[in-house]
Amino acid sequence: MDNTLYNSSTNSQLQPREQLVQLNRHKKSLIIGVPREVSFEENRIALAPEAVNLITENGHQVLIESKAGENARFTDTEFAEAGGEIKYTKEEIFKADILLKVAPPNDEEIELMKSRQTIISVLNYPIQNELFFRKLSAKKITGLSYEFIKDRANTFPVVRAMSEIAGNASIMIAADYLGNTNYGKGILLGGFSGITPTEVVILGAGTVGEYAARAAMGLGAMVKVFDNSIYRLRRLQNNLNTRIFTSIIQPKVLLKALRRAHVAIGAIHSPEGITPCVVTEEMVKQMKKGAVIVDVSIDRGGCFETSQVTNHSNPVFVKHGITHYCVPNIPSKIPHTASYALSNFFAPIILNIGDHGGIDSLLKYDYGLRQGVYMYSGILTNKYIGNHFNLPHQDLELLMAAFQ
Repeated sequence: MDNTLYNSSTNSQLQPREQLVQLNRHKKSLIIGVPREVSFEENRIALAPEAVNLITENGHQVLIESKAGENARFTDTEFAEAGGEIKYTKEEIFKADILLKVAPPNDEEIELMKSRQTIISVLNYPIQNELFFRKLSAKKITGLSYEFIKDRANTFPVVRAMSEIAGNASIMIAADYLGNTNYGKGILLGGFSGITPTEVVILGAGTVGEYAARAAMGLGAMVKVFDNSIYRLRRLQNNLNTRIFTSIIQPKVLLKALRRAHVAIGAIHSPEGITPCVVTEEMVKQMKKGAVIVDVSIDRGGCFETSQVTNHSNPVFVKHGITHYCVPNIPSKIPHTASYALSNFFAPIILNIGDHGGIDSLLKYDYGLRQGVYMYSGILTNKYIGNHFNLPHQDLELLMAAFQ
């Protein structure tokens, strides 16, 4: 279980009696709003019915917009039976104390937000503009971006969970197209007695790469992993508990591997935000006809020169005889599972906010949660966003001290 995913009652048992008395004294009932996602092909929902039940059993109120879980295969009936209140207009949902969303709010949703509200969602700040932050600031919103929230191990639990899903799914997607005679060569991904196993090249030894390797190896494929970090390659082998082919990204070695590959997975993550393009168009031309490329890194630019953004409705295209799958939001393809992963993250946070008497009190206590704050009571606190959009910003620690 992830370090963030602990039940508040279990956590309370580990605290001194004096702190328990203080928590009980300040415990606050919250109203949580979960609107239906309107972003293009966003099929996930922030809370599953089981999490709604846990939250309502702890004395909080959860407002669910009708059909909010439809694309993730959760019905209004399931949410109602779990204790959620089904609402039929966004206006009712946006009266809540805290809004839980998967995608960032759009202009219409920001207009519906009330003063000094809290919103927890992804931010995707590279696709935002200055006006987005000014509108939130005008309503004195406290905004948390869940991809920046850290757990006790100083890792990003949501990013890791979604990366695990994307890594596993990338191999399943590749297997589907590789076996399809319209796009692949009718080849079974993996190994089979008496037949040479398929070869999979994975670019990147992070979480996506690790789980893609696990899935491919589980099917019996021969896996080769490339990364420019010896540390990540060594960690990957330790995590897999086996020796596989690993290499620093050297063009000649990579090209040799790509020529033999049936599947290539792009899973390079760059802290700068833009993924380096490590496979040129000329290298793609030399791959086997009918091979499959799944560029998981496409949301950051992609690591294949031939990659172009696609979507779940029209996910692939063929170039130089190679099938390319370049959908940015792979976890949304498996929305039921991905929603549970998000829900397991959100539910403990909501319980902790209530136990501490509100978001302000919890932020003083929880360092990892503070890392997700980009706006506090309408004041921008993320210096990278401030510098990027030339907006004034202040240090969160100083702000919280001033608001005491």
